[in-house]
Amino acid sequence: MTTKRAAYCAMLTALAMIFGYVEALIPFGFGIPGVKLGLANIVIVLALYILPVYQAFVIQLMRIVLVSFLFGNLPMMLYSLAGGLLSLLTMFFLKQGNGLSIVGVSIAGGVSHNIGQLIVAVLVVQNLKVAFYFPALMMAGLVTGCLIGMLACRIKPVLDKMGT
Repeated sequence: MTTKRAAYCAMLTALAMIFGYVEALIPFGFGIPGVKLGLANIVIVLALYILPVYQAFVIQLMRIVLVSFLFGNLPMMLYSLAGGLLSLLTMFFLKQGNGLSIVGVSIAGGVSHNIGQLIVAVLVVQNLKVAFYFPALMMAGLVTGCLIGMLACRIKPVLDKMGT
């Protein structure tokens, strides 16, 4: 990795962290515990499309770990890791098929993120009743994934022009 590419990845990690922090400051709730817009995922979706997958993975991992240590706690890290890594893997494999747009890939990422967190919640709480959140979480993942994907669609051409 070149110095320029390392600096670019560090900048994207910092940007994702800032988005995560700003989102934590905004009193926004769907009435469902843990549901957020996922603004930092704009950076992750774009990284997946403009960088090699291992660099997008490092950005995602660093963002989750750093934001959890700075603004959260260990349980937050556990839920974020499960959701974030499952989401990234899902988006990576769907992107390879070239059948989905950025919006479609982002929607799948939003839904799989919530599935990853729900799996951890069932394991931590050791009660399947948590799975009753499934329909609401899928709807939230669909809506937020769509919004993030639409934003990424608007930003990607600008980054492409800049020669990133």
